[in-house]
Amino acid sequence: MLVATIGNFDGVHLGHQALVAAARAAAGAGGRTVAVTFEPLPASVLRAEGAPARLTPGARRADLLREAGCDEVLELDPRGGLLSDTPEEFVARLRGALPFDAIAEGGDFRFGRGRAGDVGTLRAIGDRLGFGTVEVAEQEVAIADGSIVAARSSAVRWMLAVGRVADAALLLGRPHEVAGTVEPGDRRGRGLGFPTANVHAPGIALPADGVYAGDALVDGALRPAAISIGTKPTFGRAARTLEVHVVGLERALDDYGWAITVRFRRWLREQWRFPGPDALAAQLRHDVAQAAALA
Repeated sequence: MLVATIGNFDGVHLGHQALVAAARAAAGAGGRTVAVTFEPLPASVLRAEGAPARLTPGARRADLLREAGCDEVLELDPRGGLLSDTPEEFVARLRGALPFDAIAEGGDFRFGRGRAGDVGTLRAIGDRLGFGTVEVAEQEVAIADGSIVAARSSAVRWMLAVGRVADAALLLGRPHEVAGTVEPGDRRGRGLGFPTANVHAPGIALPADGVYAGDALVDGALRPAAISIGTKPTFGRAARTLEVHVVGLERALDDYGWAITVRFRRWLREQWRFPGPDALAAQLRHDVAQAAALA
């Protein structure tokens, strides 16, 4: 039995993982589960300038979906006419490429031109064409303040936007991560005794400006990290930058272009304008000690 589940799956949060688990259960022993997703994301096609930053790039999303239990990830290009298909046309097109026996979706699933189709539409089409529809309950998560929040990509983005990285991790089922490459910076960190890696990760969602405790994956090793996002207010105006001090990392200070994955675990403080470099260095010592202690 072949069971599909369709969506953007940005972040592969607990709600997405529940869809995969339901599809896996419906497929049964010996069955196959396929996650059908889109690359690029439809929002970036429909409104290129206003599309939200991604939680996960395509390759990482595919890895996470397989880790959740999918046998295969099928990426569709929404620029090939999919966005103008009616719900019926979309299902017919998909079933021509993937002869599924059932589809597992949440109650908020929308598909087809103008997002006209919902789970009821899908079930009616399935009754006509001979496939089943498995409706999966929304996953609700208790966050740090006791609130109950539905696990959705929009909720994860909101948590990141206000710096609540620990709550974002509860919705994702793991810390939010940003993978990128290290590029040259202004080298102020090394002058303060805390050299930083300036991480270039275009298009990926960053938490709010502030200082965070987390960790960094470099050369296969995971190390504690103090992470700064902001415009370096102590030194005047600057471009918004993601900088990471990796505790115990030994690398040439002028070595650039290497890969790093940064994981956000806890908010430490806001970005402050210090009276001078000495005051900033003292605070950085405290930030790094906190990050190391939380590892």
